[in-house]
Amino acid sequence: MAENNQNQQKGTQDINQLLKVRREKLKELQDNGQDPFQITKYEVTAKAGEIKSQFETYEGMEVSIAGRMMQKRVMGKASFGNVQDLSGNIQIYVSRDALGEEPYKLFKRMDIGDIVGVEGTVFLTQKGEKSIHASKVTLLSKSLQVLPEKFHGLTNTDIRYRQRYVDLIMNPEVKDTFVKRSKIISTIRKYLDAQGFMEVETPMLVANAGGAAARPFETHFNALDEDFKLRISLELYLKRLIVGGMERVYEIGRVFRNEGLDTRHNPEFTLMELYQAYTDYNGMMDLTENMYRYVAEEVLGTTKITYNGIEMDLGKPFERITMVDAVKKYADVDFNEIHTLEEARQAAKDKGIEYEERHKKGDILNLFFEEFVEEHLIQPTFVMDHPIEISPLTKKKPDNPEYVERFEFFMNGWEMANAYSELNDPIDQRERFKAQEELLAQGDEEANTTDEDFLNALEIGMPPTGGIGFGIDRMCMLLTDSAAIRDVLLFPTMKSLDK
Repeated sequence: MAENNQNQQKGTQDINQLLKVRREKLKELQDNGQDPFQITKYEVTAKAGEIKSQFETYEGMEVSIAGRMMQKRVMGKASFGNVQDLSGNIQIYVSRDALGEEPYKLFKRMDIGDIVGVEGTVFLTQKGEKSIHASKVTLLSKSLQVLPEKFHGLTNTDIRYRQRYVDLIMNPEVKDTFVKRSKIISTIRKYLDAQGFMEVETPMLVANAGGAAARPFETHFNALDEDFKLRISLELYLKRLIVGGMERVYEIGRVFRNEGLDTRHNPEFTLMELYQAYTDYNGMMDLTENMYRYVAEEVLGTTKITYNGIEMDLGKPFERITMVDAVKKYADVDFNEIHTLEEARQAAKDKGIEYEERHKKGDILNLFFEEFVEEHLIQPTFVMDHPIEISPLTKKKPDNPEYVERFEFFMNGWEMANAYSELNDPIDQRERFKAQEELLAQGDEEANTTDEDFLNALEIGMPPTGGIGFGIDRMCMLLTDSAAIRDVLLFPTMKSLDK
């Protein structure tokens, strides 16, 4: 233990000395009128990754690149370095003869982590390394901190999430994940725009946070001296737009739920909701299947994805099964034969399912589904026709009013999307809000409250509409084979270090 403490103290002293030297180098540059922080721009004509992937085009060409120095090997009159930009990294060859004596001295005093501009000629070394023979190296920004040790990189997950900027520098696969995330979202937009959808923006600060079963964050707006909530969904405003005649709308945005943290949940996350007039939940199933397939092809080049070693095929037709049939299949309990609350409670007791006094028959069916079914839904599956008790904003099935026209889309045992044939009957909607208010009074913090303006919009008249909400972060997790939601959020929510 004493030896470990001594090693830690020595490591801290070594780091402090390195930091001191870097600041001294900066001061020396500034004293000589060579302050890198005074440089305002740099002309970049090529990217490292492009030069390497299109080498035949670039060989012999004069180029100018900029990026972070990741390696540096000084060998007397000639040196090698490695410069990394967004597209990748490339070796640079720097010689005293090509640069001149004073510029070469300056290069030798540069540090790993410094941001540099390199002008030179693209060539192939004797060892076959695609490189740039530098004619000029410009220090564009001095790194005053020390990057993690190259061979071990940045592996501590807590530090990686807190210092994502270092994580992106040291771990190329992390950068690739977020490049893919950006492409996933832009591809979704491309698909929906081609289908005639219009992207819109709706309020984040709301008086009434509805549209989902979740506990909201609350805040106070000083100018109006009113309490507001951060939205928990996008639904109720987007439906108002359907009422207003905007027949196909979508929004991709942050929503906020005052809930726990785990590998699939973050209190702020990216949700996409879309609404289409004159269709139903079957239309939403078709759209989901086609969109997922399109995004996978565009981003990954294949409809077969592998997550945690398990292959999922988006190219095959997605399975469609009702919640009742799914529970019958995996729990061997047939809710078509269960007609009363008492029968449902008895079935729960027989199977060891815990329920609360407030739970109705439909709630207990959902508990069965969560306990026995979800883990089996690995391949793309639509679970349809939920009980009305857990679906306060959904149209009843005309032939069976205990159930609604709703589906949840599952992959890898996860809920990936939630869709409805939207309820457009304002009288029915008021009754459902009333039922939610009763749950709220009984202590259910996730229940909705009545939204009078939304009811007024429905009374103006909303056409038959299909609607769906997609968890963008989970979609990104699956398509990038990322183990946790924090791996696809650039800056996930973290507990303060001083707590």
